Amino acid sequence: MRLELVKIITLSITGYDAPELKSGIEEAAQSLVSVQKVLLPLLKKKDQSSVLLNQQLSGATAYLYQHPDFDSFDRMVFLKNYALPLQQQLTTFIQISKADLQKKSGLNYQAKHLFSPDAIPQNIFPGARISTPAMVALGQKLFLEKSLSGNLKRSCASCHHPDQYFGEKLKTSIAFDEQSYLTRNAPTLLYTVFQYSQFWDGRVKSLQEQIKAVISNPLEMNGKHEVIVDSISKSKQYRQDFLQAFPAFKVNPVSMETIADALAAYVGSLNPRNSAFDRYMNGDRKAMKSSAVKGFNLFMGKAACGSCHFAPLFNGLIPPYYKLTEYEVLGTPGNADFSKLKKDQDKGRYDFFPISFYQAAFKTPTIRNVEKTAPYMHNGVFTDLYQVVDFYNKGGGAGLGLDLPGQTLSSKPLHLSKAETQNIIDFMKSLTDNL
Repeated sequence: MRLELVKIITLSITGYDAPELKSGIEEAAQSLVSVQKVLLPLLKKKDQSSVLLNQQLSGATAYLYQHPDFDSFDRMVFLKNYALPLQQQLTTFIQISKADLQKKSGLNYQAKHLFSPDAIPQNIFPGARISTPAMVALGQKLFLEKSLSGNLKRSCASCHHPDQYFGEKLKTSIAFDEQSYLTRNAPTLLYTVFQYSQFWDGRVKSLQEQIKAVISNPLEMNGKHEVIVDSISKSKQYRQDFLQAFPAFKVNPVSMETIADALAAYVGSLNPRNSAFDRYMNGDRKAMKSSAVKGFNLFMGKAACGSCHFAPLFNGLIPPYYKLTEYEVLGTPGNADFSKLKKDQDKGRYDFFPISFYQAAFKTPTIRNVEKTAPYMHNGVFTDLYQVVDFYNKGGGAGLGLDLPGQTLSSKPLHLSKAETQNIIDFMKSLTDNL
């Protein structure tokens, strides 16, 4: 029942299952009817919990039936007045009824609702460790440590700048030789822990794997693991820091494993969830501008953004189970001039997983803090959000005329007006955290 409600909130009302038919609202109503029927034997009790749940199910279903038009459906009203209170009441009902039989998803069922900061726990993701303040503090220190690189000039912060929302203003980062450039954009590290794969092509599973790969990559940090461990071990202060962070490793606290764990703990802490949107969804109804609320409705509806950037993290973490990260073929071009479009040559996930389905496929990143993390896309081709929305509005690369038979994004135009485009951008700006 809980999974079905999450599916309604994240998939049905976004049109995920039938984007061309735009029948998601009617499907959501039928799903709630089914939920109510399944629960009926338990709802016959006259206790307050059962009565409230039955009333809320009926109210949510009625609202869906009364507003069946997909494009004009007010998703925010549905969520704040019906779906999220229903989710809270369902949790209370399950607890009182002692009907907590299965927990198949990665969700924390003790969270207030799907948009609560603790709704998706970090411990479900690859490489998860029990993080401590000492580990996070050590990781933050190592994040700025240049002895992790082969030339003692580069650190993690060289490409993921804390004052740039842990991203970079460059289209692609400067390579280790300080003359050439890497082929892909350095994405923000904020919320990156909430994925089942890392790098744009998802070639590793955990943050620890990614950290060790970047450190040793000749084009990035070009560090030798044994040299790094030896250098860090010689520092009395670092040895004390590692002993405090990893008390179980009293003999040899410094290793590439503990270095990676500390850095992963710090990166995992980069999820503040204090944006205007988060405050709004958790009770502060003055936090979002009306244009941003309109943008949310468009994002989750007509513009179809929410069918790939899934709530609540707005990344590729697929609901309702939240146990898989998705990849998409958008047809991102090699240049931003739509009148003289060039095909990007990056094969994406295909280079790691060579099946045709993954040709030019890339992981769906979060759009949280996207206002602060230009340029955009895997190759940094777009310099502002207006270009990004325009690209999607025109149907991606295939919609703009590129030969991309494997594009997973619909090539049909969205027909967004200038006002709707601005509203969507206002919504994305409402996802900016205070760092």
